[in-house]
Amino acid sequence: MKGFVNRFLILSLGNFLFALGIVITIMADIGYAPWEVFHVGLALTTGMSIGVASIVAGIVIVAIVTVAGEKLGLGTIASMIMTGLFIDMIIELNVIPLADNLVIGIVMLVVGLFIVAFGSYFYIKSAFGAGPRDNLMVVLNRKTSFPIGVCRSAVELTVTFTGWLLGGKVGIGTVISIFAIGACIQIVFGIFKFDAASVKHETLKQTYDSLRGVSKHKA
Repeated sequence: MKGFVNRFLILSLGNFLFALGIVITIMADIGYAPWEVFHVGLALTTGMSIGVASIVAGIVIVAIVTVAGEKLGLGTIASMIMTGLFIDMIIELNVIPLADNLVIGIVMLVVGLFIVAFGSYFYIKSAFGAGPRDNLMVVLNRKTSFPIGVCRSAVELTVTFTGWLLGGKVGIGTVISIFAIGACIQIVFGIFKFDAASVKHETLKQTYDSLRGVSKHKA
């Protein structure tokens, strides 16, 4: 049980950092990252908060990948809910100022992307399952046989265009985000000497069976 608690705390830290990085990139105000273009556009169109829009999008994606046969993990569900709640909490606290010029905006964007990368490290390290949006990319790859990079680009271009139609902000920050997030993740993972491909993610059933086994052992 102690191992589970420690991993869940790591997962929670990862989701908080992910949300913090997202809010900073939004407040950079020079164009949002692809998924944030969609979430903000959805929020503006429906009157939802950005965090709730993120959760709603996550629920739809989870439903799609589940129907497609993809196995979910505790982290898939927790990430969907926690990240959205953390985003709204950070925005509500109003501690991150809005950038008032391009230079500050670029600096904030890069800082936000690095924080997202740190969040990704902790999230993946917890090994509780891939996030909903990563699962969507995997499903598309499996169903179409297109290269994974093409599938990721197709998903991000689609959500960016849809989010832009809904009123999400597209700009130089969007372009920077698309190209820089990979470099930020590579640098952060390099700092920790972390090989994400070696992580064996647990499914919901495996996590349940593990906790059930601990409970039976204690009994």
